[in-house]
Amino acid sequence: MDPQNPNPDPLTTPSVDDHVRDIAEVPAVEIITTAAVHLMSAAAVKCGLAEGPEAEELKDLDEARRLINALAGLVTAAAPDIGSQHAAPLRDGLKSLQLAFREASVFPDAPGQGPGEKLTGSVV
Repeated sequence: MDPQNPNPDPLTTPSVDDHVRDIAEVPAVEIITTAAVHLMSAAAVKCGLAEGPEAEELKDLDEARRLINALAGLVTAAAPDIGSQHAAPLRDGLKSLQLAFREASVFPDAPGQGPGEKLTGSVV
């Protein structure tokens, strides 16, 4: 409920059915790539790649590892279904994040042991 408008007009307020119809019209490849981009963006921030003076404060490599692992799982599992034109840029972004994680780590993981590398192979 909107506190600004406690009595919304049912003719102009989207219903659950409207939202279900909206999401039903979105192709799976778009939902998958959108989820991947969200994971990439969050992982980049957690790797310390955010812009501005607060970038270092936002760095959290433990969280970044989790996000990169999830991204690697999504990209690896979805690649056959979304096709190379969509999967290739996601793989490139994933690899860039894996390398950024390795660079940000005080004690880098052994080759093949970094985030997502069990699914993608070593990035070094």
